[in-house]
Amino acid sequence: MPLPQVLVLALVQGVAEFLPISSTAHLYLASWLFGWKPQDLDFDISLHLGTLLALVLYFLPDWIRTAAGAFSGASGPPLFWLLALGSVPVGIAGLAFKRQAAHSWRNPRLMAVMLILVGIVMGLADRSIHEARGLASLGLPDAMTVGISQILALVPGTSRSGITITAGLFRGFSREAAARFSFLLATPVIAAAAGHMLYAVHKRDGLRRMANPEFLLAMAVSAGAGVAVIAGFLYYLRRADLRPFVYYRVISGIIVFALASIRRPAG
Repeated sequence: MPLPQVLVLALVQGVAEFLPISSTAHLYLASWLFGWKPQDLDFDISLHLGTLLALVLYFLPDWIRTAAGAFSGASGPPLFWLLALGSVPVGIAGLAFKRQAAHSWRNPRLMAVMLILVGIVMGLADRSIHEARGLASLGLPDAMTVGISQILALVPGTSRSGITITAGLFRGFSREAAARFSFLLATPVIAAAAGHMLYAVHKRDGLRRMANPEFLLAMAVSAGAGVAVIAGFLYYLRRADLRPFVYYRVISGIIVFALASIRRPAG
């Protein structure tokens, strides 16, 4: 893969994975608009490992506290188990619909529709904030509601962070708390996806050929961009709302739908 393509797609992954704009759609659309061939499984793994590394680096203290509290005996389910339970629905749905998510659902018109629809719903959720609950008030109904919402993220154009933040807002959480739980919940989901892909590559022809400069560069760039975006986005949400992202989704969805009428889908 040419170096410019590696850099562009790794940056797109690192940025779009953690903003509520859909990394899957942006990766597909970048390749479609530039006329690039869709990336292979090895490259997908490097991007997933990069964003997983970003999550681990940024939230390591949180994960240490969460793991330590898993068997603390505190009243109510500890955060660790809420994250585990919240990850179950998308895991089951991912196994059931992995073929559609990887093939038939990856078309620009569907992505455009999801960009617009989820953007509108996200805007409604953003305007519904009244209680502005913190993460300390998280309970089982909250975790399951947000976890179930992740299923919709299997459809490209939805945005995993977008739909889970939206669900968190509808549950009454503050913007920052909803985003923080979304990112914590992303860790086991992305780890499971990366592990599944690694196993598939190992069965096919081993993992040695993945240790190449292209793979490592893509992982490093997506990880670095991801850490910066997580920090910046959480800082932003403490001070502002989601309207810019709502407008971006709706406008870009309209543009993509228009382009889909005059361009052929990516191969």
